[in-house]
Amino acid sequence: MTIRELVNEKGATVIDVRSSWEFADGHVNNALNIPLDEIPARIDEIKSLPTPILCYCRSGSRSGMATGILQQFGITDVYNGGGLADMQIALM
Repeated sequence: MTIRELVNEKGATVIDVRSSWEFADGHVNNALNIPLDEIPARIDEIKSLPTPILCYCRSGSRSGMATGILQQFGITDVYNGGGLADMQIALM
């Protein structure tokens, strides 16, 4: 399934796992900002969000880590959207 399909057809919750200052500098429309280091502390909040969940960051590295953490906490319908540029291109 493509990023576009996850967002447009499945109504994915998009989470930007970059820092708040990176998020303020630009982000995908309607994305939530939950920095990677806050994910474990906010797991209950994240579990209450609609799935699928699509994480992204600057390059795809932090979002890959976030995806792994979410899976460890039992959230299985989660995807790594890669970097911000990847997301912007995919959602054009």
